[in-house]
Amino acid sequence: MTPRQDPTFAQQCPRATRESEIAHADYEPTSEGLLRLQLDTSPAVLVVDLDGTLLRSDMLYESFWSAFARDWRSPVLSAAALSKGRASLKRHLATVSAVDTSTLPYDSKVIAVIEAWRKSGGYTALVTASDQAFAEMVADHLGIFDEVHGSNGKLNLKGERKGRFLEERFGPKGFAYIGDSAADLPVWKRAAKAITVNAPAALRREAERACDTVEHLATEAASVKPYIKALRPHQWLKNVLVFLPMLAAHKSDGSTFLSALFAFICFSLVASSVYVLNDLLDLADDRAHPRKRNRPFASGSIPIAHGTWMAAGLTSLGIVLAAVIGWSFLLVMAGYYLLTTAYSLHLKRRIVIDICVLAGLYTTRIVAGGVATSTPLSVWLLAFSVFFFLSLAAVKRQAELVDSAERGSLESSGRGYHVDDLPIISMIAIGAGYVSVLVMMLYVNSPDVMDLYAQPEALWGVCAVVLYWITRTVMVSHRGHMHDDPVVYAAKDRISQLCLVIILAFVLWGALA
Repeated sequence: MTPRQDPTFAQQCPRATRESEIAHADYEPTSEGLLRLQLDTSPAVLVVDLDGTLLRSDMLYESFWSAFARDWRSPVLSAAALSKGRASLKRHLATVSAVDTSTLPYDSKVIAVIEAWRKSGGYTALVTASDQAFAEMVADHLGIFDEVHGSNGKLNLKGERKGRFLEERFGPKGFAYIGDSAADLPVWKRAAKAITVNAPAALRREAERACDTVEHLATEAASVKPYIKALRPHQWLKNVLVFLPMLAAHKSDGSTFLSALFAFICFSLVASSVYVLNDLLDLADDRAHPRKRNRPFASGSIPIAHGTWMAAGLTSLGIVLAAVIGWSFLLVMAGYYLLTTAYSLHLKRRIVIDICVLAGLYTTRIVAGGVATSTPLSVWLLAFSVFFFLSLAAVKRQAELVDSAERGSLESSGRGYHVDDLPIISMIAIGAGYVSVLVMMLYVNSPDVMDLYAQPEALWGVCAVVLYWITRTVMVSHRGHMHDDPVVYAAKDRISQLCLVIILAFVLWGALA
């Protein structure tokens, strides 16, 4: 029978830790930031916190976003559970969420400390404020803990309550405790040894005042890069579409440009908030994907709690700026946000509807640009954009299905498509793209062109280049060479860049000849 199973261990362990000292493996940071193994005499028991310590995430937020992704009503139900206390909320979320503990971002260096402690004969316990169900799932997955304790739906095992529990369980100064936050200070006061994980300088000083023996473990360097990456600034390229109405109408005055620029900034803020929201909702799917698992939230580079505030803050800034531009623009932005949120929560899993929504979101940027700059929108421009971006949306799904097929998966993760749908998706991509070129050809022969271009025949060159680019893009995706969004791919692809230069040359020729 192991100590975890022995009912008498609660009485035996405190005495053992007070009256005997067991040599165990301990880690200490070196000047290079690595860890070297040392032996000393310390308490037999190592107690480990979960959120932010063993796990580079927080199970409360993990379970909240998992539940939200499954049911859009979850926030309301969670609020009702919270009215009964945080422990009740955690139990509710543990029941309704579907968190896969095998894919969570664990801290490998903390795991190394625990394994070394056990190897030298020490006893380990996972004691966390997260719900007991999650604590047991983590312990079963890792297999490095002798006992497990978590919140039970009524009592939140955190702070003073955790400190008193551990003192009763293992005796005064009968354990070492590894944690990461100010909530762990009451525990460190009762511990024989305190180990901090990635703690800021102020918390380190507090821990040193709370406990006589303290070690600091730095497993990752603080960096702003993951936060910038989470905003996906490369995706802001799509927001250049807000300039299209003024350019198509040949409006080049300063006030019009400034209005379009403010619209671009507004869309970038709101779009980034949606990207953050989408990443939080897609945590499970991203962690199961060979490339997306490295995204900041999926990998644990950014705490999910920070992502929650980032999404809210960016949305608020975008709304304020939209209101400054004008109420009509604010309504367009509100429609964009609601549609893209609906897409993230549900519509992206509905076949065909998803690509239609994506095409609509692209076109909404053009509509917003027209509203912001007070530029009437051409029917030709709207018709072209709908079909052109429907083609790009289909190419995006085509690339995902090709990637799934190469990985041996029968369906695209988090989407409603199967690999067998690939021929149809490819036909939609090429067909919608060709229709957009047809719309452009009809536009070249329309009376509207005569008023804007001195040499409208030059636009036939644009039609030819767009036709070539669409055909090539579908072929590249079909061959499995497109791992990014088509717009992002085009921004990096040399041939696509050359096509853009040629298109601009034809447009300038037609306008200035």
